[in-house]
Amino acid sequence: MKFAFCTCVQLGLSCIEAALKSNFQFDLLITLHDDKYKNKSGRIYLNQISFDNDIELLKINHINDDGVVKILKEREIDWLFIIGWSQIAGKGVLSAVQKGVIGAHPTLLPWGRGRAAIPWVIIKGLNQTGVTFFKMDEGVDTGKIIAQQVISVDERETATTLYEKVNDAHVELFLNALPQLESGNYSLEVQDESKATYWEGRTPLDGEIKPVMTTEEVDRLVRATTKPYPGAFYIDDKGKKVIIWEGSRLIESNNYINCSNGKYYLLKTDAL
Repeated sequence: MKFAFCTCVQLGLSCIEAALKSNFQFDLLITLHDDKYKNKSGRIYLNQISFDNDIELLKINHINDDGVVKILKEREIDWLFIIGWSQIAGKGVLSAVQKGVIGAHPTLLPWGRGRAAIPWVIIKGLNQTGVTFFKMDEGVDTGKIIAQQVISVDERETATTLYEKVNDAHVELFLNALPQLESGNYSLEVQDESKATYWEGRTPLDGEIKPVMTTEEVDRLVRATTKPYPGAFYIDDKGKKVIIWEGSRLIESNNYINCSNGKYYLLKTDAL
């Protein structure tokens, strides 16, 4: 059985590292060219791990490039994992592998399809999320489910802490999936479309704090967009951008912003 793995973020690298520690061997790694999306949240590079473990590394501009389809066919890859990758794999890639393509999404599908799942969970004030592994089809996060893991969300959860939980869930699900796929002893569950929800993508500009926001809204935005994301921000009286990495409605400080219903205290900031 031949396996390939495509990623450009830490979630994927963590899965690769864990598998290699368990003496699992990949036949091909795929990632972006080094000069692409340098500022992408969680961006990583596979040069060193590829070299250290003597695994062929293919660098690409897009997952649907002709070269990707060609090498998947030439290497006779059985299973391709695409994890932490924003480009949607097309029919050519899906049909180029022998068994199928496995994707991962940081919600309990079909709930929360789309983008920016970690920030949205915090912004929406949810107390639970999860990670889903699924066999990809031509839709967006619509494939049959292989496995899921529930993640509890604490009241003061931040993007940093939730990313760590999501990372750990990815690794556990991945390590569990490998022997099942190798043996063929796995099951697939069709997603219930009646329960499907979609979350829109987010950009750094969506992190702007506005005077009409309440302290609760600001607090959620700050926690949702802190590292590894670009951070919530406001423009001060001098026109400078101030990024807020940590704040509180309750812990007072000498530095604060006025919200529609009170003060929000700034604990860690960067002025640009």
